[in-house]
Amino acid sequence: MAWSLSYTLTVTPSRRDFLRAGLGAVALAPAQTSWDSGLVRHLLPAVAPDRLLLKAGFLRPLAAAPRLRAGAHTTPGIPSDTAGEFFSFHLDRLEPDRRYELELLDSAGKPLCAPWPIATFPSPASEPKRFRLLVYTCAGGHDAMRIPDTGSPYWVPVALRRKLLQAGLSHRPDAVIAVGDHVYWDLRSPKGSLNLGGSPIARKLVGEFDRSAPVLGTANEPKLKLAVTPQICDLYGTLFRSTPVFFLQDDHDYFENDEATEQIVTFPPDDFMLRLARATQRLYYPEFLPDPTRPAGLPGSSAPDRAPGVSESYGALRYGKLLEILMYDCRRYLSLKGPAAGFVPDTVEAWLRRRMAAQDTHHVVNLPSTPVAWSAGKWGEWYPDLLVDGALRVTKPKYFWQPGWRAQHDRLLAAASSMQRLPVFLSGDLHALAEGKILRSGDLDLRRNPVISVLTGPVSTGPLAWPSAWRGTPPLTPTGVEVEEGLKPIERNGFTILDFTEDRIEGQFFSWKMGEPEERLDAPAQFHRFRLDRRA
Repeated sequence: MAWSLSYTLTVTPSRRDFLRAGLGAVALAPAQTSWDSGLVRHLLPAVAPDRLLLKAGFLRPLAAAPRLRAGAHTTPGIPSDTAGEFFSFHLDRLEPDRRYELELLDSAGKPLCAPWPIATFPSPASEPKRFRLLVYTCAGGHDAMRIPDTGSPYWVPVALRRKLLQAGLSHRPDAVIAVGDHVYWDLRSPKGSLNLGGSPIARKLVGEFDRSAPVLGTANEPKLKLAVTPQICDLYGTLFRSTPVFFLQDDHDYFENDEATEQIVTFPPDDFMLRLARATQRLYYPEFLPDPTRPAGLPGSSAPDRAPGVSESYGALRYGKLLEILMYDCRRYLSLKGPAAGFVPDTVEAWLRRRMAAQDTHHVVNLPSTPVAWSAGKWGEWYPDLLVDGALRVTKPKYFWQPGWRAQHDRLLAAASSMQRLPVFLSGDLHALAEGKILRSGDLDLRRNPVISVLTGPVSTGPLAWPSAWRGTPPLTPTGVEVEEGLKPIERNGFTILDFTEDRIEGQFFSWKMGEPEERLDAPAQFHRFRLDRRA
């Protein structure tokens, strides 16, 4: 197979471009109807061909477990917290590619909210013609956090983030992937905690966590809710009730920034960081549902306190024979073994390489939580570069950086490039939108089938959190990596829409930034398109 790229780029759209993009988005939007959310505070569903996993939060504690009904299928809610405010629901033995009407009922059988629809995915053997994905990163952030001295919001306010997500949903995606940093509440990292969980505002609002105590069932539980509920429940509400979601964790979801100094090395997560991340996932958003091609014994899988067979860190979005997206958390099981180190364990890397070598889908896409092709000189990256004299260089060693990380990076890129498919990597983390093809990484020549890398766009990033402000540099190409950039990294809020057909992937970038008119959030401008064609 060979493939080609075509680009259409408008970096600085005119008012006419904004209006044209806005009218297009409005045309795609579903009819706006009121929906009675009743006692429900948030709903985030995940689906597979034969099952559904729903995370739900309620406005007040429920005295008895509610029930979820989908046609002839009913299941009781499993309490996620100890107060009765959060429940998870797992339904299996569903039919593939079928629309179900869901109902949430209290213990007496009375509705807790209005019914709503959702559809399961097609079976792995089916041949759907197309699939549309909404993907973005970095949606977290607490509205209480303020910029010192000015009092201005540190993050894009939740109300404006909701508008941006609604704009993404207006394009009628078949699924949504949120790539990490759903929570910003760093507790100990020397730099990351200053304006987040370690700040005076945070200490006044939440207090101090007791790191020697469990999270759930102790004084830590209400503190967790004070920190996280506004960042997830207030942001998502019930917007995504009919759209399957996939939430991949990254460093801030463990309540730390990835930093390494002589005083602290924040990853891999210590026991309390892990308990905070697991509790957050347990309460607020779905784990990855079982997949027949994913080993049940991968790290973080099949835990007894979760729905049967789910994975907390590694998952796949499988859509018939059309598409498989491999999602992997690069933080939880990061290792510090020098040349043998990795962002994911050997068993996970083996699973990724097997799926890339398999021939049962038209597209296989990698989605690591840590991006390839660009760097901002931070510690927990694939690359050894540091910011030195205004440029990324390797002339100065990066403290505690592990050469095995780059070696694993090259193995995964080589496996992707060797596929008889379009080798695409999607990711977030770097607070930018970008797209380009990797031609070379060190001695690894990828020109025969260059690897496409896409930075999918941050939702919540405020003025001080852009890489150019936080780290002193925008995302740049690291040393030894040759990238042909279709779109150089742009520090703007936004999201990506990707359309998959058998022989093509088409991408659209949409953006907005604090300081621009808020009405543009109703239909953010499409400012860049790219197309990947696969042909014999």
